[in-house]
Amino acid sequence: MAAVLALRVTARRGLGLGPAGLRAFWGSHRQEDREVEADRAVLEKEERSEPSLICPPPRSRSYRPPEDLQSCLESHVREVFGPSLPEDWQQTPLQENRLKHRLLVRLAAELGHAVPNSQLHRMRRAGDVLAFYRTPVKDETKIDELAAAELPPNLKIIWQK
Repeated sequence: MAAVLALRVTARRGLGLGPAGLRAFWGSHRQEDREVEADRAVLEKEERSEPSLICPPPRSRSYRPPEDLQSCLESHVREVFGPSLPEDWQQTPLQENRLKHRLLVRLAAELGHAVPNSQLHRMRRAGDVLAFYRTPVKDETKIDELAAAELPPNLKIIWQK
């Protein structure tokens, strides 16, 4: 299709199929190739200038539940599920995935602590979500806890690097 169009353009210009006409015919493709190569070079430069995403620094996984957790969770459940709540809001079923997702995303954004994928299937009711968010999370290993604790004089923990 492009070749037919180029032949028509060269014929209109009166260049014919002589050397000048052939240059005009084949030169347009070369110019397009140069533009494409230039675009690729620009994209490669942009990709190189961006920092490479190797591995983000480890985030602190520690979590302490806030004092007003129950009222916060209740307000979010009422916003997401609307007027169709049972009297005991903790018995609200989380069967519809869209609403469950909306609730968990809001809570994760507000509390800075998300439900891991491995525990999503356990969140069947609003009470299960409350139980999850009531549980504090420490960002320490058992060895860190032992090192911080008062140990008997005959037991010492030595870190080797």
